[in-house]
Amino acid sequence: MKRYLSLILSAALLVCTSLDINASNNCKEDWKKKMMSEKIAFLTIELDITPEEAQVFWPVYNQVETEKDQAMKNVFEAYVALERALENGKSGKEAEKLLNDYLNAINKQNAILAEAVDKYKAVLPADKVAKLFVGEEKFRRQHIRRLHEKPGDKK
Repeated sequence: MKRYLSLILSAALLVCTSLDINASNNCKEDWKKKMMSEKIAFLTIELDITPEEAQVFWPVYNQVETEKDQAMKNVFEAYVALERALENGKSGKEAEKLLNDYLNAINKQNAILAEAVDKYKAVLPADKVAKLFVGEEKFRRQHIRRLHEKPGDKK
């Protein structure tokens, strides 16, 4: 009987853990979608974008954001690999290789940003491209402030 009960409890724990992971992933995706919706609304106002401009701009923007996200992920992974190697006492050629991987990931990230400017300028006037970068930073800072606010704080 104990064996049967422990088997049922183990199975239930496995199912609950699986559901929790899926719920966590769904929550993360929901949060990301919500943030992107807020960002699009914010940037649309900041750029004073026309419907015609929006029709050609947002697909380009979404493509660039996907590229930037992947580049950021690559930078983070290269950093973590470098950090772990140093923590494990690696040095010499291995540390140099990991350092170069990290710097290459940063350079790739910067290249994507430079290419993005050209892509944006192909569909928007330069002043709106400039407003885009300023608007993205404003949005980022606004959300950082929100994260630091205590419940009940008023602006």
